[in-house]
Amino acid sequence: MTSYEAAKEKYAKIGVNTDEAIEKLKNIPVSLHCWQGDDVTGFDHEGPLTGGIQTTGNYPGKARTPEELMQDIEEVIKVTPGKKKLNLHACYAIFEPGEFADRDKIEPKHFAKWVAFAKKHNMGIDFNPTYFSHDKVKNGLTLSSPDEETRRFWVEHGKACIRISEYFAKETGIPCVMNIWTGDGFKDIPADRMSPRMLYKKSIEEILEQPFDKNLVKVTVESKVFGIGVESYTTGSAEFTLSFAAGHDGVLPLMDNGHYHPTEVVSDKIPALLCFFPEIALHITRPVRWDSDHVVLFDDETKEMAKEIVRNDALNRVFMALDYFDASINRIGAWAVGFRSWQKALLNALLLPNEKLKALQNEAKMSELMVWQEELKTMPFGDVWEEYCKREGVVSGPEWFDEVKKYEKEVLSKR
Repeated sequence: MTSYEAAKEKYAKIGVNTDEAIEKLKNIPVSLHCWQGDDVTGFDHEGPLTGGIQTTGNYPGKARTPEELMQDIEEVIKVTPGKKKLNLHACYAIFEPGEFADRDKIEPKHFAKWVAFAKKHNMGIDFNPTYFSHDKVKNGLTLSSPDEETRRFWVEHGKACIRISEYFAKETGIPCVMNIWTGDGFKDIPADRMSPRMLYKKSIEEILEQPFDKNLVKVTVESKVFGIGVESYTTGSAEFTLSFAAGHDGVLPLMDNGHYHPTEVVSDKIPALLCFFPEIALHITRPVRWDSDHVVLFDDETKEMAKEIVRNDALNRVFMALDYFDASINRIGAWAVGFRSWQKALLNALLLPNEKLKALQNEAKMSELMVWQEELKTMPFGDVWEEYCKREGVVSGPEWFDEVKKYEKEVLSKR
């Protein structure tokens, strides 16, 4: 008997079918963020990353061109199991030599090479307007700017991104999640907290005037608690974005688990939002004291987030995407660790006897529930993970990093 067969029998005794869990996990799409490979630089501008976000580190081998970034993504695909989507920011537009379009004028043709890449790997595409790292960010503001020319520019950028998102969906045959996030805010205490939010509300509503098929484009709004240089006030707070989504048909809330106060946990917010929204979206990261965008690990909160999605039968209601950018370590390794960790979290959740646990809670058998939850932590999860990776054609143990080291020696070190 193999270790997997022994694990399968043990899980069967508690009412869990490991084969079914593996097959289900194979078909759950998770969006892989392109910006881990080049530190959120993109290809439509030169200069530093600005506008409320920051990447730390200077590890060698950063992708410098679209071709290098695509090559790196393919390396990540090689060492990770699971179904993937591709998550792009607008700043990753690819222009032909001598061609340029500012962000209010970008078109689907500027992302045609990304569509070809996605089709090659049977992936859908998610999209994000880029409201940072641009000289039209005036006094730290974009969609909430009191300067009408500035605000108008960014509204037109949002409309252009809706058109591009619909193009992605039609080309790939998979709905595109288009997420609106800005770093708008103030470094110190503002005199007026409401007016910027009214402008932000007006701007998003104007963006939504762009006609689009709501079955193809899933517009989301993402909050943030603060950002670099905007520590005292963030226009798009959690209360603002959640209220906006609730008040506008077809708009979904997007929660980034790094965008809340340190004592808040998104795992508890997921079931709360599922009570009211048919669909929600997540950006999965690992905050360390703040929104530090550390690599996702197989840690407690990551596990709890996955549990809430699975146990509430919401795998088809939650759009899942990774979002972090660590430039201090091998970028391919960072990408792969995060993706593999979320895969582990989903598998762990699929291997729980969730109905039994719910029944214990409903019967107020809280002592027994505690016993079960603790004993489940030592179930042979690793043997099932190994089998899942085997069926997906990737290495289950740390040996997968040998491929990354080889790639670093042969490719990254020569950049």
